[in-house]
Amino acid sequence: MHAFQAVILGLVEGFTEFLPISSTGHMIVVSQWLGLPQDSANKAFEVIIQLAAILAVVAKYRDKLTFRHIELWKKVVLAFIPVGVVGLLFYKQIKAMFSIEIVATMFIVGGVVFLIVERFYREDRAHVANAEDLSYRQALWIGIAQVFSLIPGTSRAGATIVGGLLVGLNRTASAEFSFLLALPVMAAASGLDLLKHYREFQESNLLHLGIGFAVAFVVAYLTMKLFISFLSRFTFVGFGVYRIAFGLVLLLLYR
Repeated sequence: MHAFQAVILGLVEGFTEFLPISSTGHMIVVSQWLGLPQDSANKAFEVIIQLAAILAVVAKYRDKLTFRHIELWKKVVLAFIPVGVVGLLFYKQIKAMFSIEIVATMFIVGGVVFLIVERFYREDRAHVANAEDLSYRQALWIGIAQVFSLIPGTSRAGATIVGGLLVGLNRTASAEFSFLLALPVMAAASGLDLLKHYREFQESNLLHLGIGFAVAFVVAYLTMKLFISFLSRFTFVGFGVYRIAFGLVLLLLYR
């Protein structure tokens, strides 16, 4: 892997991880475009830049990492349980589902879901404007919605945001809870991959790992801030249209 490739992958991971457009789908496509094989060394690199995205959440919401916000974190843990259990029980089956066809299809399905949800969304019915104010029941339903993100191309952020919108959160509260919920989910997923690929770090170029990590961290942090600002004025319709268009392009290019 060259420094240029490390920068590109860091940009893609940082920009797509917290948007409802599937970072996994984009990483697969961009890796192929860069001519990078899906081998153990590149998998190890992807683990590193995912850890950078996790650290970006910690940096963005460091003021909430205190006992004063313990109720919020109880809800985050509750929402994590469904995907944690299903992901652990069906880990091999989920990994076996990775293919361009499935990713493309789920891009399109997810885009249609966003358009439908936005069609019936009413701001005056969104009673929760702050992520800390959602109930345990709402948190659990968001967690159940997150299980769908185990299908490649669905998008973890997309699934949790849609879940939040459906149970009464407004757009910004749904996005912020999705960011916080990323911490246990990504930490668990990255932890498993880290254990699986830890030997590859000994053979990796530390400079390129550092470059990818730094780029992913900065871009992820800025993306979260800009995304919240965007949602205060706009809807998810654009993301729905983008997902459908991107999915169709994938089907045309890789069929």
